[in-house]
Amino acid sequence: MSLRQMEYLVAVVEEESFTRAAELLNVTQSALSHQIKALERDVGGPLLERRPRGIGLTPMGRAYLPHAELAVRSAVQARRAAKAAAGAAGGELHVASLHALAVGVLPPVFARWRRTFPAVRLHLHEYATTDELRDHMERGVADIAVGPCPEDWHGPVVPLGHEEIMVITSAGDPLAAHRGPVALTGLAERDWVRCGLEPLVEGKRWLDWVCERSGFTPRTAVWTEHSSTAVRMAVAGLGLVAAPVHMARDVPGAVAVPVDRPWRREQTAFARVGLTGITAAFADLCRELAFPGPDPR
Repeated sequence: MSLRQMEYLVAVVEEESFTRAAELLNVTQSALSHQIKALERDVGGPLLERRPRGIGLTPMGRAYLPHAELAVRSAVQARRAAKAAAGAAGGELHVASLHALAVGVLPPVFARWRRTFPAVRLHLHEYATTDELRDHMERGVADIAVGPCPEDWHGPVVPLGHEEIMVITSAGDPLAAHRGPVALTGLAERDWVRCGLEPLVEGKRWLDWVCERSGFTPRTAVWTEHSSTAVRMAVAGLGLVAAPVHMARDVPGAVAVPVDRPWRREQTAFARVGLTGITAAFADLCRELAFPGPDPR
């Protein structure tokens, strides 16, 4: 089997079509089909099956695909890394991160990057959960990831700083006039806006876990799917939300109130191979701009 055959397989799966994959790869459909059949002969069985609405994977194909994806993307990353080490101009940098970080702290980083390295094009891959982020990084989707360090990650990890989590509410809420940190116990009777992507701690959703330690169960008014939506719901007066303070920076009328025991979550840059050249430069920029320290109220 060859790397080119793996590349063809990955393209067919991603495009769900031999025709679109052939156009993407700039080869004839017959040549593409021939290479896929050769790959299937080599591995000893069918990898793809035609379905009424496109192309699907056989059980053998599902087992084979992650390894093919990793091989193809590792080869692409190797070429980018070699060019960067040689000081070649231009190129690409693929960055993976959580959606909440992508909309919150990464825009200034990307803006500075474009001014500093205008010839290096950025590709952002956004994921809803840390599990998705880890899975796609293991499959070689990006050169570097920004987010909480996954458990048992075997590649390099570089600490970037801490993301501060505060209670966010509207400017018209009496809590907004509070001076200094607020005791969490004083919020036991308040409604909360929750996000379905809350991390789990000891098998419980994070807000449930932290409030339980203060002796109460949070009263949930609204469930949302994304933290950016939850913040806007809170500012509209539907309840309080515990969210990274950067999520409130560009929301009119949002006020972030710290708690008496600060909530902070470490953020990192991690990758499958060592951070050098442009990946190291990107990590340094994140440390400088994205996580410079606690945000003053």
